Amino acid sequence: MNKARFLLNVMVGLVLVASATGILAAQNAPAASGVPAHMVVTEETHQGSGVPTIGSADVIVAEGQEHDQVTGWVPAQGDHAGLELYILLDDGSTSSLSTQLGDIRQFILGQPSSAKIGLAYMRNGTAMIAQTPTSDHALTAKALRLPLGIGGANGSPYFSLADLVKRWPKNTSRREVLMISDGIDRYYDGGDMLDPYLAQAIEKTQRAGIVVSVIYNPGVSDYGQGDWRRYLGQVYLAQVAHETGGQAYYIGFNAPAVAFAPYLKDLANRLDHQYLLSFVTEPRKKAGLEPVKLTTEVPNAELVAPDKVHVPAGR
Repeated sequence: MNKARFLLNVMVGLVLVASATGILAAQNAPAASGVPAHMVVTEETHQGSGVPTIGSADVIVAEGQEHDQVTGWVPAQGDHAGLELYILLDDGSTSSLSTQLGDIRQFILGQPSSAKIGLAYMRNGTAMIAQTPTSDHALTAKALRLPLGIGGANGSPYFSLADLVKRWPKNTSRREVLMISDGIDRYYDGGDMLDPYLAQAIEKTQRAGIVVSVIYNPGVSDYGQGDWRRYLGQVYLAQVAHETGGQAYYIGFNAPAVAFAPYLKDLANRLDHQYLLSFVTEPRKKAGLEPVKLTTEVPNAELVAPDKVHVPAGR
């Protein structure tokens, strides 16, 4: 009996030591180190496939060869569905845009109550705000008007985008832009992919964490620019969308052959399939933009995000 009691006491002691060791290890385990970073991510699915479920463990955030630790992966639904969306129209657009206003108006009215919709016009390198973001969608739809249709009314759409970003108060909601323009920068005569005003607008937009989608629409002075300039304008627009995590619609020289409705329907679907991503990255001496790539191994799914993220300085 004494021997049995001795063995029992030994076993109990070992269990207590193991438990204490486990608790101490848990207390001393390193927490997620680094500085936090955030971005809006859109889930795309292959045509004809259903919408797969993506969890935080399925998200790979890579900076070069290093993988960052994901600390948050929240669907932009329910309490997290908050959205501020500006529709940014070029005041130098042709009258062909008049046939698209009905589709734009229906898009505005069809957004959920969790979305606040604003409206602004690109003019003289600024964003002329016709309506600040509001959940009263009828108010925004009422502010919609024809563009001025004057050649040179907007010298650089990228000045206007940067101006909108600068004056847009930051908040906890997703912030996104639908930019409708010919994309031609009349302030830059290089005729190449080195437009500094385009680069500056993209940088400011990425720093603000704003996603920009674009629809090409001809400007009244397009036809004095030549095919190459018109093509370059569309490439510029596509670059804005790609580098900020948005979508570019329509590539061609003339007015869209179809209504905007299919593009706006696709955009609404993209807004319904977004996530709020948080992760930690190595601290930097100075805050700045860092290249990042998102991937997932979930079949039939692709993650679309900005190609750079703003990283605050480490403390």
